[in-house]
Amino acid sequence: MSNIMRPYSLVPVFGDLEKELNRVFNTGFEMTNVETSDWQPKVDIIEEAGQFVAKIDIPGVDPKDINISFDNNALTIKGEKETEHKEKKDTFIRYERSKGSFYRRIMLPDVVDADKISAKNKNGVLVITIPKSEKRTTRKIEVQS
Repeated sequence: MSNIMRPYSLVPVFGDLEKELNRVFNTGFEMTNVETSDWQPKVDIIEEAGQFVAKIDIPGVDPKDINISFDNNALTIKGEKETEHKEKKDTFIRYERSKGSFYRRIMLPDVVDADKISAKNKNGVLVITIPKSEKRTTRKIEVQS
């Protein structure tokens, strides 16, 4: 065996660092993405007195191309931003606007009232209102001997 130094990739290190930071600073929310997404919209989550509010930047996405679902405390937002059809004579000097499919999944605490979740799209920002349940199921469990 030789002692040849091999190039070291920092990508796994940064991925581990991100996971650790999320674990330390996480307040009950876990956000996941799918590797096959073409782009990832930015998400803000605000906790208010009786609800959570998620704000997702999705400029240029038609509301009919957005699919939102809630299952097992996971809010899933996915959709597609269509590409603009340009004539072949157009050439790009720089192209920074996102296009293609996106997917975000947000794990929420178990205090969500799933039947009252609502969403609206205003000026390219998807606002999802997630009411908290009024009824919490907390109980003491006796240990049997």
